[in-house]
Amino acid sequence: MPAPTPASIAPARRVAFDVLRKVMRERGNSDTLLHSLQVDGLSSQDRNLCTMLVLGTLRWQRVLDAECRRFLARPDLTLSEDALLALRVGAYQLLFLDRIPAHAAIFESVEWVKHSEGARQAGLVNAVLRKVAALPKTSTFPAEKAYPEWMVARWQKFYGVEVCQRICMQGQMEQKTTVRLLTPDAAEKLRSQEIALQPGAFLAKARILSSREAKHAGIAQTGETGAIENYASNRNSLLENQPYVQVQDEGSQLVAELVGKGECILDCCAAPGGKTVVLLENNPDARVLACDVHPTRFATMRRRLTRVSRQDRIEFRVVDAARLTGVGPFDRILCDVPCTGTGTLAGNPEIRHRLQPQDLTRQAERQRMILAAALRLLAPGGRLLYSTCSLESEENEAVVEACLNSADNSMRRWIRLDLRAEFDRLEQEGIVRGEAVAELRATGFREGYLRTLPGLHPCDGFFAALIERRE
Repeated sequence: MPAPTPASIAPARRVAFDVLRKVMRERGNSDTLLHSLQVDGLSSQDRNLCTMLVLGTLRWQRVLDAECRRFLARPDLTLSEDALLALRVGAYQLLFLDRIPAHAAIFESVEWVKHSEGARQAGLVNAVLRKVAALPKTSTFPAEKAYPEWMVARWQKFYGVEVCQRICMQGQMEQKTTVRLLTPDAAEKLRSQEIALQPGAFLAKARILSSREAKHAGIAQTGETGAIENYASNRNSLLENQPYVQVQDEGSQLVAELVGKGECILDCCAAPGGKTVVLLENNPDARVLACDVHPTRFATMRRRLTRVSRQDRIEFRVVDAARLTGVGPFDRILCDVPCTGTGTLAGNPEIRHRLQPQDLTRQAERQRMILAAALRLLAPGGRLLYSTCSLESEENEAVVEACLNSADNSMRRWIRLDLRAEFDRLEQEGIVRGEAVAELRATGFREGYLRTLPGLHPCDGFFAALIERRE
C-alpha cells in the first residue's frame, strides 16, 4: 500500500490525484467522483482547481502522454500507473494553465509520486516535468489529437472533416450548466438566491447558468480550460437539491419532450431519472412504470423523484428491460438505452480512453434486445421513442432498422415516423423556441431521425427515432 500523501501537497491536487487514480484503476466515472463527499469537503476555490485538474487532464491525456514521452531516454519505457498519472497532472498545469507556478506543479507532482507505488520513478517524473516546463505554454494543440485515431477517422467519414473538428473542439471545452425549470415560480426562486440564468438555446423551460454569475464569483474568463465549468460544478450541488429545478442538458430535455402525451407510459431504462421527471411533468394524469437494471442508480433516482413528483403516480421496478414481460400495453414508451456515450465526451472525457471499436457491436446487440422487447409492449396506435447519447450509427439507425426489418415485423406492425413533425408540434405549442431553433431544424434531422451534435448544436450529442404501432 502507498504511504499517506504528505501534507505538503495542496488539498485540491491531493484530491485530484485520488480521483484520477480511481478513474484509472477502478474504471470510475469522473462526474460521479467529482460530486463525492471527498470533493464536497474542499473549499470552493479548491473544488474549482480539483475539477479543472481532473477534467483537463482526462480531456488532454493523449496529448500530455505524447509530450512527456518526448523527453524519455527510451520512449517505449514502461511507466508505473502513478508515475504516469503524476506526469499527466503536472504537464497539464505546465502546458495549459497560466496561473499555476511551474515550481508548484512540478514539486507537488513529484511529492505525490514519492509517496505512491511509483516512488522509484520520482526522479524521472521530476526530470521530465522540468523539460516540459521549458516548453511554451499553449492551448493550440489540435483537438483531434486528444481522441483515438479510430474515433476521429469514423467521425470524419460519417460527418465530414469540418463537423468532426467541431465535435472534437467542443469535447475539449468547459460545459455550460443547463437546467430545466419545473415550476412556474422557479426562475424567481433562483433569482432570490442570486443565481442568474440566461434563456435556453432552443427550449422554453431551459435556462443556462449566466457567465455574469461566474464573474460575480470572481472567476475570470481567461480561456483556461474549465474556469466556468468549475464554478458551474459548485452551483450544481445547490441546484440539484431543489424541487423546482433540475440540472439537465437541453438535448436530453428535447428527447423527453418528443415522447409526447399518454395515459400509460413506460420508461425502459430510467435512471438517473432526468427524462422521467419531464415525462411526469408533461403527463400529470398518466401512470408511469420506470424500470432500470441497476439497483444503486435506481435508489438515487427514487430519492430524486421524491422531491419533484407524487409517488403514487409512478411504479419503480428493478428489472432488465430486455426481459420485461407481463405489463402493458403502453401508449407511450421511452426507450433511452445504455450506450457508449460518445455524445457526452466533454463531461465524461474518460470514455474516449476506454472505448474500443468492438464495443460498438456489443452495445448494439444489447440495444436491439431492449428495443425489440419494448416494441412488443406498445399498444396499437402507441408510440415509442428510441434514443441514445451516442454519435455512432451502429447504436442508432442500425439498431432501429434491424428491429423494423426483423421477422417479428414481417406484417409491418411497427413503422417509423418522421420526427420533424413532432418538432413542429413542439414549436407550435411554444415548447421549442430560441435562437438555435433554425439551426437545429436545418441540420439536426436526417431521414426523419433527430441527431444533435456537440459543436454544431448547443447541447450534448443525442439520437432519437420515433416508432408507431399500427392499429
